[in-house]
Amino acid sequence: MVVAAASGRLAQDQQQRVVVRALSNINLHLQSGDRLGLVGSNGAGKTTLLRVLAGIYEPVLGRLRVKGSLNALLDPNLGMNLDLTGRENILLRGLYNGLPRSAVPRLEEDVIEFAGLADFIDLPVRIYSAGMVVRLGFALATAIKPQILLMDEWFLAGDASFLEKARQRLEEMVRGADILVLSSHQVDIVESWCTRVLWLDQGHVLADGPAEEVLDRYRGAVTEQPVAALA
Repeated sequence: MVVAAASGRLAQDQQQRVVVRALSNINLHLQSGDRLGLVGSNGAGKTTLLRVLAGIYEPVLGRLRVKGSLNALLDPNLGMNLDLTGRENILLRGLYNGLPRSAVPRLEEDVIEFAGLADFIDLPVRIYSAGMVVRLGFALATAIKPQILLMDEWFLAGDASFLEKARQRLEEMVRGADILVLSSHQVDIVESWCTRVLWLDQGHVLADGPAEEVLDRYRGAVTEQPVAALA
């Protein structure tokens, strides 16, 4: 109740259900060549905005229009069925992305080779180790190059031997996208990849403009935040 009173983001509807106003008054237009970074503290609305853009969440008010193929790197396991085999998951991902069946063998070859799952690809994913699931999920998520790429944090996971290969593949994907929207707490990554930055706070836009200008203001605000004293 204290949080609700302070932030104004929690309320109740006519059925007495809790309603969270995660985003308010977001007006955004992106075109080919744009590289947008999302910054803000935890709970600012960055991931929610990515999920709205990806079509996972539907806006209660307003309108969203997306033109072009889109890929959302929000969760390494997104869209995987753990009861199916690795090969069956590859087929499903290809069909979901509109690939003709004639293109699926090439997709299989790419994913199997990158993930290093040759001996396990025809076994159920539920018996894979955690590292194998991450490698398969990452390979599936980055195998098909989109026009619009959405990323939540820097999408890297796995053991040390896998990280460098994953980094190179992801960087190639970022360079090839017409539009990039990247949410990250790592300001140096946003600075390296983005030309425009949207600074969110409690679901509202605090600043929207050139990356260097907005990030300088954001760094200053983070530095000035008081450190809680320990009792």
